[in-house]
Amino acid sequence: MKVILNQDVKHLGEEGDVKVVANGYARNYLLPRELAVPYNEATVLMFEARKAEIEARKEQKRKDSASLKDKLQAEALTIVMPAGTNGKLYGAVTSQTVMELLQKQGYDIERKRIEIPGAAIKSTGKYTVTVRLYEANTAELTVVVKSQEQAAKEAEEKAAEPKAEAAEPAKAE
Repeated sequence: MKVILNQDVKHLGEEGDVKVVANGYARNYLLPRELAVPYNEATVLMFEARKAEIEARKEQKRKDSASLKDKLQAEALTIVMPAGTNGKLYGAVTSQTVMELLQKQGYDIERKRIEIPGAAIKSTGKYTVTVRLYEANTAELTVVVKSQEQAAKEAEEKAAEPKAEAAEPAKAE
């Protein structure tokens, strides 16, 4: 069955593309979800009228994904979780965890677009997570996973540094 896509469909095509798909796939999945419309003269005319609008939207998505890629690659997420002495986490860092942290920082990225190597991070360390953006554009995001004890030690060291610096000028006088 020949259809015209109303939206971008993963592994099939983008909005406005004409595709030939199996009848069952069209009837049971694409058409009920309004992801596509049957190919006929009326729908072709409708999409021809919207072609400039669709192209403008695609161009805007490309620009947005390029700027988002630059921002994400400059970003480094730090996740603090309880862990054992050997660095093994009590739990795991999943794409859901990364998505929630990104949302707190103002990024609106779907969970299914975040790819973690090995499906989940189960130990402390530095990892590279891939975020799929528009089309074939991807961003590499650095995720640092620390144990709660390690994060507490670092916080104590940072708090001790200003005190030590303040004590040194007092001794010099």
